[in-house]
Amino acid sequence: MNILTFRVPGMTCGHCEKAVTSEVMKITGVESVDIDLDAKTVTVTSDSALAWADVETAVDEAGFEAVAG
Repeated sequence: MNILTFRVPGMTCGHCEKAVTSEVMKITGVESVDIDLDAKTVTVTSDSALAWADVETAVDEAGFEAVAG
C-alpha cells in the first residue's frame, strides 16, 4: 500500500473536491482519494507506486495545481 499526500491550494469547495477526486481516481492503481478542504490537502492511497508526474497531470486536468509536501 502506498500513500501520497500533497497540497492543492486552489481547492475551495465541494465542486473542487469532486473534480480533483475524479481525475486522480483515473490513475492506474489508485484505490482512494481523501481530501481535506480546510487544509487543502489530498491523500491518495494506491496499490502500486505513484508517479508524481501522473498526479500533477491529473490535478492539472481538474483545473488545479498540485504542490508536493
